Amino acid sequence: MSETIVSLTDIHKRFGSNHVLDGLDFAVKSGECVGLVGHNGAGKSTLMNILAGTLAIDSGEMRIGDRQVAAHSVNNAHSSGIRCVFQELSLCPNLTVAENVRVLHHGLSGWGWRRRAARLIADKLDEIFTGHGIRSDAVTSDLTLTQRQMVEIARAFTEVDAPVRLVLLDEPTSSLDSTSADQLLNYVYTATAQQQSVILISHMLGEIVRAADRSVVMRDGNVVATFGRGATKNEVVAAMGNVATETHVRAPTRKSNAGELRVDLAVKGKHITARKGEIIGLAGLAGHGQTELLLEVFEQARRGSASVNGTVAFVAGDRVKDGVFPSWSIGANLSIGAMPGLSRAGFISPEGEAALGQAWRDRIRIKTADMDQPILSLSGGNQQKVLFARALAADSQIVLMDDPLRGVDLGTKLEVYQLIQAEAEQGRTFLWYSTELEELVYCDRVYVFRSGHMTGCFSADEFSEDKVIKASFDEVAA
Repeated sequence: MSETIVSLTDIHKRFGSNHVLDGLDFAVKSGECVGLVGHNGAGKSTLMNILAGTLAIDSGEMRIGDRQVAAHSVNNAHSSGIRCVFQELSLCPNLTVAENVRVLHHGLSGWGWRRRAARLIADKLDEIFTGHGIRSDAVTSDLTLTQRQMVEIARAFTEVDAPVRLVLLDEPTSSLDSTSADQLLNYVYTATAQQQSVILISHMLGEIVRAADRSVVMRDGNVVATFGRGATKNEVVAAMGNVATETHVRAPTRKSNAGELRVDLAVKGKHITARKGEIIGLAGLAGHGQTELLLEVFEQARRGSASVNGTVAFVAGDRVKDGVFPSWSIGANLSIGAMPGLSRAGFISPEGEAALGQAWRDRIRIKTADMDQPILSLSGGNQQKVLFARALAADSQIVLMDDPLRGVDLGTKLEVYQLIQAEAEQGRTFLWYSTELEELVYCDRVYVFRSGHMTGCFSADEFSEDKVIKASFDEVAA
């Protein structure tokens, strides 16, 4: 039988009154890919943090190989060959790509370490993400979110002073387009064939079914089901306790589609328009101008330009860099956009702010008993819910969404889809960039981008994934 890399027995972890892990048993063997699924707040990321050494267990037993670990740490995890790619990326933004490799590998020292670090990360990026286009001397803050995700993943698989034995991938494809996600899943096969182990957390159940030798379902801090290779998505969804299916329906025709023009913006000679009550999709490979368009709409609205007719709110996809205020409470993060409506004679009403938070907690099902808890006490998906609620609570006429549902579980996604459609029926306009083609079926119209140019425009009746993919790779005319 394969060697056990790590095993956890009867693990408990609490954050205040929240019992995140409740008697968890979990193990990983050499050379296997374990898919880990469950709703936001099920305890998956907490489990990853314990394995990575960034969180201590309250009680239970942890073993690495045949050795019991009394006090696990980040250094202990690294020396044991355990690496983690967190959903919230951990690269230092002011350092170059090569310098970020040195942060992980202290063995890269002495004369010429930058050159060795640059070659190490370049070779691994080439091995995993063919055609990535990332320079090892690039400053990390200048990279797109997709490129930073690629660097973080490639760095985790590099070896200097300790062999890689287990790599923890927490929503690794959430910032990748379909091409780079496919490259990563293919590399997982390569890694496991070399007896490296991988734990893959993903809300994209198709990825789990494709890549995992074993799928483990978590709910309420414990393992509730385990499936071998060959399990179907429907079996996994049923074990998660979600009655919703992955069925996507086309957006209904809205009478408001002929209404007031909200956005009319020229993009390199072509116009993107959005009317009152429309849901407009932005598609194409990641990093080809979609986010820049959303930021341009936001800036035009701030300036009072005639190109944007209405107030705007922005839902960031990169919540760490552009979304949450990490030192604030959940309620304060949610209500900041609605402050004008909560103000009386220049003072904020605490009662009104609390009522707003409770209303949106219930409406969008934010998993917390206390909105005064720190925002970072929430799982990543629940933090994203707060950002979405913030935009809707601001009562803006136009909502700009920068791939906001990446890393969010299926049940939550379906609830948000319904909420978006209901808000559009009431006259709100949405500009929605998504890297998940399945989400675009909810849009009235989809614009496809490549290299900052619009290469396709499809109405709801014309839309198909094949057409979007083809337009995503169309060459831009000179």
